[in-house]
Amino acid sequence: MANFSQQPIVIYHYSPTRRRDVVMQLLNDEVKTLMVDGYEGYQHACHEYKITRLGCMAHARRKFVDAQKLQPKGKTGKADQAIAFIQTLYRIESAIKYLSPEEKYQRRQKESVPVINKMQRWLEKSLPNIPPKTKLGEALRYLHNQWPRLIRYLDDGDYPLDNNLAENAIRPFTIGRKNWLFSNSQAGAHASANLYSLVETAKANEINPYEYFREIFSQLPNATCVEDIEQCLPWNFTLTPA
Repeated sequence: MANFSQQPIVIYHYSPTRRRDVVMQLLNDEVKTLMVDGYEGYQHACHEYKITRLGCMAHARRKFVDAQKLQPKGKTGKADQAIAFIQTLYRIESAIKYLSPEEKYQRRQKESVPVINKMQRWLEKSLPNIPPKTKLGEALRYLHNQWPRLIRYLDDGDYPLDNNLAENAIRPFTIGRKNWLFSNSQAGAHASANLYSLVETAKANEINPYEYFREIFSQLPNATCVEDIEQCLPWNFTLTPA
């Protein structure tokens, strides 16, 4: 997700690879903060453009959930403890959701930092005792490797704990893509990305996508300049909420 004139924007981009030059093209030095998973292809761009990189706690939690599923039925273990730590952090975030960034920062320092410190001590103690190739070992090592990025949200009240906004925007595509196997050209993929971008940006701005498309399909044929096209962006309409 991106922010344009304080308006939420969801952008889909198609690329046949995940090479770092693709990331370099998508980002620039105007981007100040980026939240992504552990894929290291992002790091070169973050270094070159001096972007603060945040880690997503939801990705870390997901790995412990996978490990938890392999535990003997009725037994609890380290995966449960990790999930409990993370759930405590989420409860704090839920309680401060509507506070100002400065108030969020102060509450995180008071309530989240002690949990983080306790979790770090637990991680350092647990890490040497679990085989690295087990699901639990993989989860612990992901948490360990991403730790500086995962706790960076504590530095600023504007930083989120996870990138679930982006995950939720991707979900409709991932659920439906098996139904769209007929769209098998790169041109079709680019066209689809453009349409998904408009639909999800409309939703992010709380307007009904169907009504939005009806409006722009009637207005776009009369557009004669860039300004006319910009007027067709979702936040310039007052329509039924999504």
